[in-house]
Amino acid sequence: MIKKQSFKKPKPSSRGSKPFSRGPKSSLRGSKPFDRDEKQPMRRESLNIKDENQSVKKDKQAQGELIYGINPVVELLKARRRKVVSIYTTKPTPKGWLQIENQMPKYKIAIQYVAREVLTRMVGNTDHQSVVAWVQPYGFRKKPFEANKSPFVVLLDGVQDARNLGAIVRSAYCTGADGVIICKKNGAPLNAASIKASAGLAERIEIYQAASVQSAAQELKDAGYNLYLAMFDGVNASDCTFKSPACLVIGSEGIGITGSIQKAGEHVTIEQKADDVSYNASVAAGILLHIMGTQLKRI
Repeated sequence: MIKKQSFKKPKPSSRGSKPFSRGPKSSLRGSKPFDRDEKQPMRRESLNIKDENQSVKKDKQAQGELIYGINPVVELLKARRRKVVSIYTTKPTPKGWLQIENQMPKYKIAIQYVAREVLTRMVGNTDHQSVVAWVQPYGFRKKPFEANKSPFVVLLDGVQDARNLGAIVRSAYCTGADGVIICKKNGAPLNAASIKASAGLAERIEIYQAASVQSAAQELKDAGYNLYLAMFDGVNASDCTFKSPACLVIGSEGIGITGSIQKAGEHVTIEQKADDVSYNASVAAGILLHIMGTQLKRI
């Protein structure tokens, strides 16, 4: 028997702000970088949602996960990488619905019209833009990246905020990166919040899940990548000569790059006004990715 799932509104979250590492002994700590909902991976249990206003006469059940927002759903349909089981929206339909209709596949997708409050309960927040989709689970890359086929990648070392993760994925795609590596241990999951923050571009780029940042760094070194670690003690990124194949490593919002991999590559930094402040992790990643992507002629 399938249990009904309740969707609780999450507490407001705060993003971390320190992408660079001051070293393994650093005592810097960020505030809590994400809320309770963003810690959880995308829901893969059975869905059983009943509209309180009886606009949905039958419960819909399917294995998959939720994504929400106009752009994420549009990109999902464009990519054709995974099947959409059903889409929940409101009547009248929201602005941007025509973009979704224009990308509908040949197979039939169940469209369910529900109250906006139902969508809010489904995803736990009000950022859904009146569109929620129940889809097959995200298809992660199964093998590590190969330097000759994917010469420009990004490794995320303990990035905790799901929205920072999504923003970095978005910047990675826009600057010509071939893929992103996230870690199962000590990192934010790729969930509905991160896909929303990526504007759906997570559907366009390959993402590989490594067991840990140590194993990821070793795989990259063995494959021949040149690693560039975002740290305070690095050379100015604008003056650095980046060599392909290249991997940019972005550390966590609170403590930066893990101490055990700090000798794995060259340290690079971004100039800033004062030493006691730092860029947000996703902002720093975007700046560095643009510098690297331009120099490596990826954009």
